Amino acid sequence: MWLLDVNMPLGLVPVLRDLGIEAHSARSRGWDMLSNGDLIGVASADGFEAILTRDRLFAEAATQVLRRNSRFSVVVGTLPQLRGAQFLEAFREAWGKKRIDVVHGSAIYWPST
Repeated sequence: MWLLDVNMPLGLVPVLRDLGIEAHSARSRGWDMLSNGDLIGVASADGFEAILTRDRLFAEAATQVLRRNSRFSVVVGTLPQLRGAQFLEAFREAWGKKRIDVVHGSAIYWPST
């Protein structure tokens, strides 16, 4: 199960579900005001295995927390900042070339730069 950080478009939830990934947003869980470390903690405790974010600093800040939550991963999306449907189209296109492979206990950048 994957969690979308507040900086990810909500339209990505159904896209991920179409790809066979159960996904929820931090906002829908009421977690939109949590700090990065706290967000990883509650998400991991709730059964999530990854969070998808655009925040590159999230990965840096999460390093220590990820060591304690070795079954969790931070996926930093490196796609260009596009609006709505354009972002979702770019996401699908990138996924078609290389899907996201979650690496537990670490942060990954996708698609790789």
